[in-house]
Amino acid sequence: MFEIRKIVTIKETVCREADKELPQPINKVAVMAVIKNPAAGQYLEELQPFIDKGGQLGVLLTEKAMEILGRENIESFGKGAIVGCDGEIEHGAAMNHVKFGNGMRQALNYPCKTIIPSTIVRGAAGTPLCVPLVHREANLVRSHFDAMEVRVADAPKNDELVIIAAFADNGRPLPRLGGLKKEEIVGDGIR
Repeated sequence: MFEIRKIVTIKETVCREADKELPQPINKVAVMAVIKNPAAGQYLEELQPFIDKGGQLGVLLTEKAMEILGRENIESFGKGAIVGCDGEIEHGAAMNHVKFGNGMRQALNYPCKTIIPSTIVRGAAGTPLCVPLVHREANLVRSHFDAMEVRVADAPKNDELVIIAAFADNGRPLPRLGGLKKEEIVGDGIR
């Protein structure tokens, strides 16, 4: 039903910002599954199969990201979807449902309480998406408010979805806007 056409991985490493060398490079990884949308061109009342498949993809995409970054190094995460033109935004929302986030948490084996942010757009092949990132343990760690722009040159086709999980091993380069520091997290998912 939800055939995976391909999985695309993007990794970027930031070494300098504002002509300053960073104390340590910042790595971001996005793993994207390009899948067939079984509801393209039609209205389906029941979207539970999308929600269930999202949970499976949350695990799969996170495991692939951990192969690159290492589970212990992941500090922030986010998710997203690009819906092909014959699909509904709701199809991407269903795939990015709580089950997708819980799949990410399960694969990371973290007691994550923070809300995993997501964003969803409809578009043609090559449509870009900025996937929001927040700290894995507390939404209010300001240094980790970030994003990663992704796109797949040949996806989504009109009857496809691109489902995305994104991760980083640190916050923004050279953060200096104050606020809660990662060392000050109390573990309630917010602070």
